[in-house]
Amino acid sequence: MNLVYDSANYAILAYPVEEGFELVDKLASRSLFVQGSVARDLRRTLDEIPASERDEESIDALLDTYCAGAARPIVLH
Repeated sequence: MNLVYDSANYAILAYPVEEGFELVDKLASRSLFVQGSVARDLRRTLDEIPASERDEESIDALLDTYCAGAARPIVLH
């Protein structure tokens, strides 16, 4: 597991062996694991953000779109 992005609102954890990413929405306490084509699409979309626009606000907005309706609550046991 590697931390590849961290802001006040979101974190992205990479799982190279599984070829996936875990998107963690810190404020809503929810997460979403993506792998395969969805993970590749996410990576490509992040890479396509122009450097001049690649800031916390734009990345967090993108992650919010990915998590909307699909992320599950984080439950501690």
